[in-house]
Amino acid sequence: MKEYHKLVRDRIPDIIRADGKQCRTRQLLDEELQEALRTKCMEEWQEYLEAADDEAALEELADLTEVIQTLASLHGFNLEDLEGRRAAKAAERGGFQRMIFLIDAEP
Repeated sequence: MKEYHKLVRDRIPDIIRADGKQCRTRQLLDEELQEALRTKCMEEWQEYLEAADDEAALEELADLTEVIQTLASLHGFNLEDLEGRRAAKAAERGGFQRMIFLIDAEP
């Protein structure tokens, strides 16, 4: 068997078994989940960086969003809280639409 030792989406074991294959799983303890999600976030980020085209990038961004939503939930927030914070920061400091690259500034 190939070893993975990583957090996977909830239906992955069912998909593996439906394909006639075996897999072993265990449920993470609460104290393990945050670290597993952080690792998963880095994995998905790397896959986004390596995306070959826009469709692949979208796929990885969707995975990243799922991980981020789960992390927010772990910290006691929901998608509306996350979007509210994002919108407030955008209103106060702007977004990235103007593509401004800061070269330097006085201290």
